[in-house]
Amino acid sequence: MVFDAGLRRFNEASQSEATTWARICLDIPRWADELVSARPYPDRSSLLTAARTGAGPLSAEEIERALAHHPRIGEPPGGDDAEAQLARTEQSNVDSSDAEAKKRLADGNRAYEDKFGRVFLIRAAGRSTSDVLTALDRRLVNDEAGELAVVAEELRDIAALRLAGMLDA
Repeated sequence: MVFDAGLRRFNEASQSEATTWARICLDIPRWADELVSARPYPDRSSLLTAARTGAGPLSAEEIERALAHHPRIGEPPGGDDAEAQLARTEQSNVDSSDAEAKKRLADGNRAYEDKFGRVFLIRAAGRSTSDVLTALDRRLVNDEAGELAVVAEELRDIAALRLAGMLDA
């Protein structure tokens, strides 16, 4: 068995420390609390699976509150807090320095917000600007219920990615 110092730190942290750590990654208090309460995790895979599948269905209200912490794609946040640093890292492949791409991202974000009344959320890590724009165009045809389901899955993908990163830190 491979020694996993990050997992050990998470499993052995105080309730308060582990909850703070989880909430940076999960954005929804009920979800983070559930993840922390299920400690200890036998391995990294178990923790990441719990993050991807926990908290049952996310309510529309929980999703809306979680989205308040996410910047627009192409507009990484300022600030030095952990969430801002994570968002900048996650969007590092999205190049908004190209004028045409920047315009398309701004127009797409605006169209999405006009249609759905919330920020466009996608796991940007590992995706190019072109990938993000293609996904944005595809998702603009969704209805509200379908898009809410996609957003919930994106939140889960982001949470697992962030947890994996924090375990490696």
